Amino acid sequence: MNAFWIILTGSLVAACCSLLGCYLILRRMAMVGDAISHAVLPGIVIAFLFTGSRESIPMLIGAGLLGVLTTFLIEFFHRYARVQSDAAIGVTFTWLFAIGIILISVFAGQVDLDQDCVLYGEIAYVPLDLWITEGGLSMGPRTVWTIGAVAILILLFIIFGYKELFLTAFDPAYAAAIGVSTTLWYYMLMTAVSLTTVASFESVGAILVVALLVAPPATAYLLTDNFKTMLVLSVLLGILASFAGYYLAVWIDGSIAGAIATVTGIEFTLAFLFSPARGLLIKRKQVQPVQH
Repeated sequence: MNAFWIILTGSLVAACCSLLGCYLILRRMAMVGDAISHAVLPGIVIAFLFTGSRESIPMLIGAGLLGVLTTFLIEFFHRYARVQSDAAIGVTFTWLFAIGIILISVFAGQVDLDQDCVLYGEIAYVPLDLWITEGGLSMGPRTVWTIGAVAILILLFIIFGYKELFLTAFDPAYAAAIGVSTTLWYYMLMTAVSLTTVASFESVGAILVVALLVAPPATAYLLTDNFKTMLVLSVLLGILASFAGYYLAVWIDGSIAGAIATVTGIEFTLAFLFSPARGLLIKRKQVQPVQH
């Protein structure tokens, strides 16, 4: 049963991250998830200092607010300081992450809090944190309910905002010309990324969240030119990586998150080499001269 909950959690996280990752890939902001996963550290510390509790809800609120602030600062530096997006991302997340480290070091003697326990999770521990009702009924791991709710929100967001998200990702100038607010949809997308990142990395680990945000969408991008197909493929690739990664970790007796991330890299490598449209080896075969 533990295997079921771990794979289900990984699959739900993969679905959320893969869907949003497709839009980040097209916007050339693939590493914004990594930025958010590090920059939310001061939000977690501040939430603890205000509440005195390490319960999930205060932590999620504090981290979520810092995630939104991170995306605002990235866009602010890019637009008004006129630095490249990657530079804005690098400056913002290292600065906020450093502030979080300072806060932890200052208050480390007073609270049971360190950067490892609040920043990195472990998917293998998911089945241990059960939701027990007052009547003593076990509803399963809390993480599954949390990620499941986030997955439904992300799916509804993409379904109802598909046209606007599509236009602002592919042709923001045209979107603005027909009255679509590119700024509003940018911040809505970044808020969704923040929510997914914060809800996921506490349980599955920041590295796995970043891997699932980038690798399945990048792999799907190599396999198709149709965006709707890319969305579906990226989710399927993420779920496949969760299944294969879990059993790979069991086989080698290693880290589950590390194994899942490794499988996403293998998927990308295979697509890079053998994709019918963009595969490196396929292209080489196509350009080889005919020998007589």
